[in-house]
Amino acid sequence: MSLATISAHLAEAAIVLDFDGTLAPIVDDPAAARPLPDAAPVLTDLSKRAGAVAVVTGRPEAFVRDVLDVRGLEVVGLYGLPPSPVIPDNVRAELARLASAEPGAELEDKGASVALHTRRTPDPDAALARVREPVRALAASRGLTSFEGKLVIEVSPPGAGKGVAVEQLLRRLAPRAALYAGDDLPDIEAFDALRRTGLEVCCVAVVGSGTPERLVEIADVQVQGPLGLLELLRAM
Repeated sequence: MSLATISAHLAEAAIVLDFDGTLAPIVDDPAAARPLPDAAPVLTDLSKRAGAVAVVTGRPEAFVRDVLDVRGLEVVGLYGLPPSPVIPDNVRAELARLASAEPGAELEDKGASVALHTRRTPDPDAALARVREPVRALAASRGLTSFEGKLVIEVSPPGAGKGVAVEQLLRRLAPRAALYAGDDLPDIEAFDALRRTGLEVCCVAVVGSGTPERLVEIADVQVQGPLGLLELLRAM
């Protein structure tokens, strides 16, 4: 669980990264998120030296590829879910109703999943607390799953999640070592998945506003925000 070990075996290592809050600063409008300007050059250079460089995200793959032009980059979008089937219309309608009761709340419809964001509400934490149980109950009643991130709760088909996506990716890549970096609740699942592989691994917490304390506690390395992560990746 050492960064030095990953660096020593970089040519046989998989470097797996979250997107929002990790490569891209958190912004109020999810559609406006963009990676730091130096992210593409840093990842391009890293991809020439590492066994593989990958992004695992709840965003659609096409979005990440549009904003992050890195040749050879592996992208697992929608936590590995296929883009269809979509969330049923009646569930989307009920989520829209819940969002409309919280001024400033927004729905992000990804097709295979729907996220309800409270970041633009007058009191984002309170708004998330009010919608949490109704969204969870709605998902459970339709055989779906729900999970949280920073000021967002998302509904998706069962089986979705960072842990599952990371496990499947590493099984396919078959690296000798792996590093994962993330900043949010779903990234705890990714850390756990990494440590179940039996590989030499390093878990990096990208610390920013709202980063869960538990993620920081269980990380092998902590960096401050996307800038800190890019510094770490440059030095590998």
